[in-house]
Amino acid sequence: MSTTQTNQIEILKSPTTKINEVDFENLSFGSVFTDHLFECDFKNGEWQKPIIKPYAPFLLDPSSRVFHYGQAIFEGMKAYKDTQETVWLFRPDENYKRFNKSAVRMAMPEVPEEIFMNGLNQLLQLDEAWIKKGSGNAMYIRPFMIATGKGVIANPSNEYKFMIILSPVTSYYAGEVKVLIAEHFSRAANGGIGAAKAAGNYAAQFYPTNLANEAGFQQVIWTDDATHTKLEEAGTMNVFFVINNVLLTAPVSERILDGVTRKTLIDLATSENINVEVRPVLVSDLVEAAKNGTLQEIFGAGTAAVVSQISGFSYQDIYYELPKIDNSVAAHLKNKLTNIQNKLEEDKFGWTVKV
Repeated sequence: MSTTQTNQIEILKSPTTKINEVDFENLSFGSVFTDHLFECDFKNGEWQKPIIKPYAPFLLDPSSRVFHYGQAIFEGMKAYKDTQETVWLFRPDENYKRFNKSAVRMAMPEVPEEIFMNGLNQLLQLDEAWIKKGSGNAMYIRPFMIATGKGVIANPSNEYKFMIILSPVTSYYAGEVKVLIAEHFSRAANGGIGAAKAAGNYAAQFYPTNLANEAGFQQVIWTDDATHTKLEEAGTMNVFFVINNVLLTAPVSERILDGVTRKTLIDLATSENINVEVRPVLVSDLVEAAKNGTLQEIFGAGTAAVVSQISGFSYQDIYYELPKIDNSVAAHLKNKLTNIQNKLEEDKFGWTVKV
């Protein structure tokens, strides 16, 4: 195992590689990881020396605070390789800013930009061979931080571990997606941590989503916690609606995650002269639009799938099928966005960043 030092990051290169064991044509999303990971610990009130080392399990004390009090946050990002074999990130500054917003909300230390960005870039450079070019191919990037301080006392930890792991992915296809509109369960509440990308947010979704799966639906469209009358997110994604040729999505709030894909699609739609309205969308609006034929599309937006079209929804035991549209807004925006990400179309917005 060779050791080098670059920009204050110690690099321990793996003596072997797993890349030849991977079937890149048949990847299960988020299940295969590259040869290396990035790690930096927070101890004694300051960040320690960062390191890139071979991907491997690590030990934690059973009393580590992450296990008992849930101090854990993460981000989802992607890197892309263009036809010239150059690697690009997409709006990494937005993910970095949101990561630290989550950290503040969860009483965790903010990660310095130098550690986050240098670590990410050098890790991608080291495992560049794992990034495959071509439509749908990308490197999924998972920065995360957990509380590693010992002791089962209900206080914020005094020690943390920040890490970045990489997972090669192909096009994310979930098939036909039918959704159930939540009438009882909520993703998040006012004053809570819904706007933070905290691990516990996702754990709390699993049970109601399992119930929806048992009823024949793939996901849940979450409604507000107080009245269950406002449509907020779809599964783990922001949600958009096209009603009477207007693209609608709810404004971000304490309950709704400020998605990078969400804000990107809003900007793209505006630039394409699509009528966009960011405002509360009521369940009653959706049902009425489905009944009178003005509901044209529903789709989710997020890093993993980019855009996930929804074929129908159920509310109060009534199922509403959406019309089949050849030239949908969802497909058009997804194509525009993925072309920019893969450098197949001009990036007029300055979103892509060379690694």
